Parts: sequence; C-alpha cells; structure tokens
Amino acid sequence: MEVFEEYLASLKTLEHRVRMEEVFTWIKSTFPTLMPVIKWNQPMFTDHDTFIIGFSAAKNHMSVAPEQAGMNHVLEDIEQAGHDHTKELVRFKWKEPVDYELLEKMIQFNILDKADCSTFWRK
Repeated sequence: MEVFEEYLASLKTLEHRVRMEEVFTWIKSTFPTLMPVIKWNQPMFTDHDTFIIGFSAAKNHMSVAPEQAGMNHVLEDIEQAGHDHTKELVRFKWKEPVDYELLEKMIQFNILDKADCSTFWRK
C-alpha cells in the first residue's frame, strides 16, 4: 500500500514497521473495499469517505482508534483480553500478538454502523 510507505518508513524500529505493515495488509485483504489514507499524519482506513479505523505507533504499543462508538461496542472484549485502553483507543503492545479478532469486530461494526454516514466522523 503505497499510501502508507512514507509513514512506515518514518518508524525507527524495524519490528514496529513490520508489525504495522502486516496489520495494514491484513485489513486490506480482509476488507478490500476500505481505502487506505493518511490524515493528520496517521494511517487510517475509510469507507465511502467516512472514517473506519486509525492507527499510530508509540514506543511500547500500536494505538488502534475506531472512534468512541467502536470502542464502546467492543469494550467488554477489550477488557477481557486485558488490553490497555482509553475511551477512544486501544493499545496493542508490540511484544504481544495482534488481536485480529478484536480488530475485525471493531472494523465490521464501524462499516455497518456508518453505512449511511455522510460525514468523516460520527456526529
């Protein structure tokens, strides 16, 4: 995904770069209709020009942001899995396997919930 190349190249830690690239590739193959974009210097995926999920890299984790409604939908799953989180994002630690099941639930929810959304963010 060329759109993410510059962002990925900016990551100093090779393992973080590889992990994020794997996640982005998984999303694109699992949800081929989603469009990869960079906004506010963060990689994101959109559907009909509405935000579905965004990412950022930190020292100890990859942040995954599905908007607060997406977080609320899977909050019990996040807490049962023991992931650190805020009301807007979940942190996937670099040293742990990616929770693809949780990621899929967040993305599927946002695609369905925002099917008729005509704005980038929920109102």
